[in-house]
Amino acid sequence: MNKQTNSPTYANNLLFIVLLVFVLYVLQSLLIPILFAIILSISIFPLVKFLERKLRFKRVFSALTAILVMIVVIGLLFTFIGIQISEIVSKSDMYAVRLEQIYNKHISQIENDFGINRKDFTSGNFDFGKTLKENFSNIISFLGASGGILSDIILIPLYMFFFLFYRKFFQIFVYKVFCKGDDNTKVKLLIQKLYKVQQNYLVGLFTVMGIVGLLNSLGLLILGIENPFFYGFLAALLLLIPYVGIIIGSLIPATIALVTKDSAMYSVAVIGLFAFIQFIEGNFITPKITGSKVSINALVAIISIIAFSMLWGTSGMILALPIVASLKILFDAIPSLEPYGFVLGEPSEDQIKSIARLRLKKWQEIRKNKA
Repeated sequence: MNKQTNSPTYANNLLFIVLLVFVLYVLQSLLIPILFAIILSISIFPLVKFLERKLRFKRVFSALTAILVMIVVIGLLFTFIGIQISEIVSKSDMYAVRLEQIYNKHISQIENDFGINRKDFTSGNFDFGKTLKENFSNIISFLGASGGILSDIILIPLYMFFFLFYRKFFQIFVYKVFCKGDDNTKVKLLIQKLYKVQQNYLVGLFTVMGIVGLLNSLGLLILGIENPFFYGFLAALLLLIPYVGIIIGSLIPATIALVTKDSAMYSVAVIGLFAFIQFIEGNFITPKITGSKVSINALVAIISIIAFSMLWGTSGMILALPIVASLKILFDAIPSLEPYGFVLGEPSEDQIKSIARLRLKKWQEIRKNKA
């Protein structure tokens, strides 16, 4: 009887998940700008509150002013990045020639040392310079796509304005949907928790990006790489794309080091430097700054990033962690979904300790109680 009852339930759940994924994929052009607008609205909401409470701005002017400040800051940032990338592209011919020289040098050395014919490496007409230019253009295009999350310069600020201007209106709507009677305490606390987790995530992310950018820049400066602060903070900015961003950010200065320095060891040193800083960031900086405010375990974080990247591309990779962090808060608040909130979170120390260490801990507690 139980099997007959459970089978339709599992089938319904599976059908619901499939339909949800399908809808999310079909509506991505609508949902992605809205989700970015929500996250950016949360990031500038402290400025909106300051303008309203301290400077006595009306809500419409406080929202418009905060959005304008954000647009100016982001515009200046991407203008600076664009100028620097244009300078790199202008030197691409020189870089291509240098890389071709390095390539030919190493191929000749392999021929002499191992007696392997060059034709074993290449077949047909192979133009290394042309191949490099094509790949370099692809890299720049990828970076442009990664930075294109704000490409819809009309819709996202428009959504942000209405989210900030109508925030009380939307809050009352949520109360009407989820509150039974006049008691809205639980829903109000849940909204505050969702806001807090997003705010902590954003503040923590920008703080981590600043620290990592400074460490990257100082390391590149010591190695003598050109434009160290640009490459250092560009790699930090690419932390917006978890795990993958730092790899892209390290390959660019490593390639520049390869074509501008006499030894390939500089390029290896750049990759080693970024790997070391990434290790420090993942194990010390991020946990110390964000703490347990966005408590998603590493496995869930990686799976969610892969899943959302398959669903929404680069934008999905950026949105994955904020969305999953919000889902954890919602799951924890709903008794029937609490197990799913549990599996999304960080395990406690006792849950990842070995049995031997747990037994040792119990034995130490017994000895302490007897003493």
